[in-house]
Amino acid sequence: MQTAHQDTFAADNLPPRASWPELIFDLPHLHYPAQLNCAQELLQQASAQSDKVALIGAENNLTYAQLRQQVNQISHVLVEQLHVIPGNRVLLRGANSPMLVACILAVWQVGCIAVPSMPMLRAKELGVMIEQAQISAALCSEALKDELLTAQSEHPVLRQIMYYGGTPAQQQLPSSLHAAMKDKSSQFKPVATSLEDVCLIGFTSGTTGKPKATAHFHRDVMAICDCFPVSTLRSQAEDIFIGTPPLAFTFGLGGLALFPLRVGATAVLLEKYTPETLLQAIQQHRATICFTAPTFYRQMTAIMLQAASKFDLSSLRKTVSAGEALPAATRATWQTLTGLRMIDGIGATEMLHIFISAADDEVRAGATGKPIPGYQATILDGEGNPVPVGVVGRLAVKGPTGCRYLADPRQANYVCNGWNVTGDAYVMDDDGYFWYRARTDDMIISAGYNIAAPEVEEVLLQHPAVAECAVVGCPDEERGQIVKAYVVLAADFEPNSALEKTLQEFVKATIAPYKYPRSIEFKTTLPRTDTGKLQRFRLRECA
Repeated sequence: MQTAHQDTFAADNLPPRASWPELIFDLPHLHYPAQLNCAQELLQQASAQSDKVALIGAENNLTYAQLRQQVNQISHVLVEQLHVIPGNRVLLRGANSPMLVACILAVWQVGCIAVPSMPMLRAKELGVMIEQAQISAALCSEALKDELLTAQSEHPVLRQIMYYGGTPAQQQLPSSLHAAMKDKSSQFKPVATSLEDVCLIGFTSGTTGKPKATAHFHRDVMAICDCFPVSTLRSQAEDIFIGTPPLAFTFGLGGLALFPLRVGATAVLLEKYTPETLLQAIQQHRATICFTAPTFYRQMTAIMLQAASKFDLSSLRKTVSAGEALPAATRATWQTLTGLRMIDGIGATEMLHIFISAADDEVRAGATGKPIPGYQATILDGEGNPVPVGVVGRLAVKGPTGCRYLADPRQANYVCNGWNVTGDAYVMDDDGYFWYRARTDDMIISAGYNIAAPEVEEVLLQHPAVAECAVVGCPDEERGQIVKAYVVLAADFEPNSALEKTLQEFVKATIAPYKYPRSIEFKTTLPRTDTGKLQRFRLRECA
C-alpha cells in the first residue's frame, strides 16, 4: 500500500529491516488492515457512547463526543495554520491533561508523528530531541513554554509553536491553540496512513548520555492496546483508570490514555500527585485500575498504615507497578491493606509497553511474571546463546512490537539474533517465571525515572569546581536507587556542605531536576585501571 507520508524523514532513518528484531503476530486479533490510523481506531468509542466521560482533568472533563470534536478541531489547526504534512514530527509538551491526549490523537489523525516530552526537561535536553527528530512544530502548555522557547532559539528547525492552557487572556492570543480552534469544523477525515507508518517517537535516556529515538508504528500502538490490557488487566468499559506516570513515558501513555480509550473506559488525568492525593483521587473518582511506580505504592502503604480508615480503596480491582523493581515487602503490605495482588511488569520504551507480567492467581511474590500472550522471552549469555534455567543472563524478548532506533548504530546492541535485549539481568525458573536481578548497564532507576549516569557527569563537569566525577546508583529504601556523585574538586575549592548544595542546584538548573545527585561524596582520586579507565564497579561497591 502506498504510504500517506509526504515527509519521509522517519522512514528514511529507520534501521535496515534486516536489523529489526523478529516480529511475531501469533494472536488473531493482532492482524490489522494495511491501512490503519490509530487515532481513528481509538476514537471509535466516540460514536458508540458519545455522552460518556472519556477523560477527567483538573479543570475540565471530556465526554467521548467532546474529545472527538476537540481532536478534529486541533487537526484542522495543525493542517491549516501550522501547515504540517503527513510525516512531520510534532513535539508535545505538557503535564497530564485531557488537552494533551487530544493533541496527541490529533497529531496521529493528520498523519504526523507525535514526540512527547517530559515536562521537567530543560532546553538542553529538548534541543537534542528537536535536532535528532528534526521537529518542525510543537504544541506546548503555557506553563512550560520558557524552556521550549530557549531550545527553539538554539534550534531553528523548530519553526512553529502553539500553546494551550494559561489564563483567559493568554487563550485569546494569536499563538493560542484555543483561539485557533474556535472557528474550526468539528469534522475531520483522518489521513489514510499505513499500519507501518511511524506515528510515535519515544526518547529513551540510554546509557551513554545521548538519548535514543525509538520509532513506533500505528500497528504498534494498537498492538499494546490488544496485549497487556486484554490478557492481564482484562480491562472493560466500566473501568476508571488512574495513575502517576507522565504521558511522555510510554508506561503512562498506554495506561492512562490508550488502554482506556481502546475499551471505551474513563481515565483520570491530573497534573501532579503526592501519594496522599493519589489515595484521595482513587477514593473520589472510584478508580478501578491504578498505574504507578513501586516508590509510590511504598509511600501510600506507609500513609495507609498511619490512617487505616482514612481512605476507601474498595473500588480498585487492579493495581499495576512498573518502572523499577517491585520489592516483595511492598507487594505484601499492599495486599494486606487492600486485598489486591499487585501486578508487577517490565516494559521498555523500545518495546512500547509491558511484555512480562502476572495477575491474580498467577502472581508469584518476587517474580516479575511470565511473558504476556503475544510475547516470548528467554535468557541469553554474552554471546547471544540461551542459558539454562536458573542461570542469570540477559533478558531477551520478542513480540508484535520491537526496537527500531532512528539512525543509531546502537540498534546492533539492542537486537541480537532477532531478540530485543533489554539491558536487564534476569533469571528464569523451572515454571517459566522471570526474576529480576539488576541492570546490565549504567542506567540508574530512581522512583521510576530512568537516569543515565554519563549525562549527570557531563553536567557536573561543566562546573568550575569539578575536576573529575563519576555517577552511580546507590541503593535507597525509599526510591529504589538514588543518584550518587563522586567528585574530585579543582584546585582552590574546598569540600563542604555549601558546595555540595551548589553542585546539586547547578545540575537541577541544567537538566531535569529529578536527575540531580541526591548524594555527593568528595574524593581526592577516582579508582582507575592502569590505562586510565574509570572502575565504576568499585564505586558501586562503595555506594
